[in-house]
Amino acid sequence: MQVGLHMKILVVEDEKKTGDYIKQGLAESGFVVELVRTGLDGHHRAMIGEYELIILDVMLPDIDGWKILSSLREYNSHTPVLFLTARDHVNDRVKGLELGADDYLVKPFAFAELLARVRTLIRRGTTVPNNILHIADLELDIPSRIAKRSGRTINLTTKEFTLLELMVRRQGEVLPRSLIASQVWDMNFDSDTNVIDVAIRRLRAKIDDDFSPKLIQTVRGMGYKMCINES
Repeated sequence: MQVGLHMKILVVEDEKKTGDYIKQGLAESGFVVELVRTGLDGHHRAMIGEYELIILDVMLPDIDGWKILSSLREYNSHTPVLFLTARDHVNDRVKGLELGADDYLVKPFAFAELLARVRTLIRRGTTVPNNILHIADLELDIPSRIAKRSGRTINLTTKEFTLLELMVRRQGEVLPRSLIASQVWDMNFDSDTNVIDVAIRRLRAKIDDDFSPKLIQTVRGMGYKMCINES
């Protein structure tokens, strides 16, 4: 996929010179750029528009970038967000990333660096669309509730799909049984019940037993983890 051609980027930047500079440079690189100069306009466009990337200034005259990002993530928007800020403080960077920003660029910056980061974020975002999740050759189509492994459709119950979605979204993390119980079954985990282990065993039989690499790993004494095990 050619990154740039007709892909839409929202730029929220109140400094006229900086905003115009970014818009012109990205447009010349083949992107479709929408530029707004206030936090309110940015928040509105971000919530209703479809963009491959949002470039967001932290310091805006009305609503700051943190609040816009928080709102986006609360509404489960996974559009990549690149923060721009004049403040080279580690705390700002940490805050932005904790709120769900995907990258961070400190002003002043070279346009070449901005363009490289934009292309990387969009490539990452288009590889895994928000409604399609992947790990290895496993694919989850969230809206259709369809799971496929190596192109083969796998029949899952509603709970099994919910469990699998949780594990794929949080791949690489160890998920304790208590977390799985509360997220999938909406119940407090009782250590005497083996409902989680049984569900995992059934899920493994469907998505792992006949395929390689194995994806569901047991972490002794802690829980389960979704990751690629080549062994």
